[in-house]
Amino acid sequence: MTTHYDILHTTTYRYHEPVQFGLHRVMFRPRDSHDLRVLATDLQVSPAAQIRLIQDPHSNSVALVQPQGPASELTICCAFTIEHVPSLDDDLELDPTAEFLPFAYSLQERPDLEHYLRPHHDDPDGVLIRWAHQFLQSDAPNSTRATLKRMNAHIHDSLKYQSRDEEGTQSPLETLAKGGGSCRDYALLMMEAARRLGVATRFVSGYLYDPALDAGTQQPGDSIVGAGATHAWLQAYLPGAGWVAFDPTNNLMGSGHLLRVGVARDPAQAPPIAGSWFGEPDAYAGMEVAVKVTRRRQ
Repeated sequence: MTTHYDILHTTTYRYHEPVQFGLHRVMFRPRDSHDLRVLATDLQVSPAAQIRLIQDPHSNSVALVQPQGPASELTICCAFTIEHVPSLDDDLELDPTAEFLPFAYSLQERPDLEHYLRPHHDDPDGVLIRWAHQFLQSDAPNSTRATLKRMNAHIHDSLKYQSRDEEGTQSPLETLAKGGGSCRDYALLMMEAARRLGVATRFVSGYLYDPALDAGTQQPGDSIVGAGATHAWLQAYLPGAGWVAFDPTNNLMGSGHLLRVGVARDPAQAPPIAGSWFGEPDAYAGMEVAVKVTRRRQ
């Protein structure tokens, strides 16, 4: 079923005094594919800025924004209308060779998946690999999809979600040691654990649709965690099904409420905004982010 969404994303940086701005890299525009198509887009920046649109090595759409003058406030406002067809990932049959762990990718797929298979974060004492192995059964074959579902649910159920505005992502070992983290931390933890089980994974940055917020009837506990801001999850490459979405923050599988913006092999490659400013060290006063995802009634 095709669904249309309106997305409004506004990020404002505030300073105690006017500062100069360096180049800002903005990754807000949803990523076109067979399941998602951008119908309209608008990008407004204050103060006035030069804007160039490029594609990064992963074919994500990136806006390079260069504000033209000093200011005590920088606002970047993006509006999109998209057409989305959620994939029924749970119903897609896997290739028979990939139904159970461990499995090997084909000679054709392996070279292209190499960067998504290789762990990018150290595990010197084997803490993460032992954590990953707890999801493997010793008395029965390990279904690939069921094993990933168990890991997805365990992160959601056992860790404490913590919204965090600071830049960067915790390492998987930090997230385990602290017992919690943000959506980006959860995604990276599952990515690195799945890679140690031989499954190719990639990081996804995007938006999350929450029907409760859309309807304006939100009650405490009703909201899907992560709505109202940018969101992050992961995709695992399962032969026969392709890239399958897992959201450990909400224990979701599939793309029903997940609206993809960018993909990367590591979260550091897909920040929603990255940039610089020049002024007194204590000039920075804070950041405010507002995201609204509304479903169009048909």
